[in-house]
Amino acid sequence: MQKFINEYVEAYVYNAAKQGNNESGDMYFLHSEKDYFICAIADGLGNGVVARQSAEVIPKILEQYHHESLDDLMNRCNELMVQKRGAAVAIVRVNYVESTIEYNCIGNVRMYILHGREKMIYPLPVMGFLSGKPQKMNTQKYNYDIGDLFFLHSDGVLLKSPKATMKQSSNALELYNYVKDSATAGDDATFIACSLLQ
Repeated sequence: MQKFINEYVEAYVYNAAKQGNNESGDMYFLHSEKDYFICAIADGLGNGVVARQSAEVIPKILEQYHHESLDDLMNRCNELMVQKRGAAVAIVRVNYVESTIEYNCIGNVRMYILHGREKMIYPLPVMGFLSGKPQKMNTQKYNYDIGDLFFLHSDGVLLKSPKATMKQSSNALELYNYVKDSATAGDDATFIACSLLQ
């Protein structure tokens, strides 16, 4: 488990390779600046080393260009997928000043936001994957309140009832502990559980 905590966010990351593989084809990224927190999950197509070669593009790009818009970041990642297997990618930015969450995703990396302990927000990703071919990017923005939770996961994580799981979790650590037992050994599995603290 990797964790990140500051005065605005508390985040916990789970990342495990498919059973029998030494390397996960999933990669993740966490970073915070004075005004925002940014995180991402990249799920390389397939598994193992070949999948990882595609997925590892994403943290390298975000490390260098995290200040750019999510559309621009996704386009940068897409450009580097030429002649690679490709990857499903989701990027989330929490803006501390505006109290907003931005989300941009291509492929089957899912996100859920529990807003006000009651309302479930399920942003829809763009279908497909980053492959180097032109893609239509779609950044979605939502307001958040103190105490809201969000959950980002690759398809190796099976969440039968996201709303029920999130509603019974009072914070990100509880959510992490509830979900980690549902990750299957049949695929690479990565998730980020995050509480918004102010």
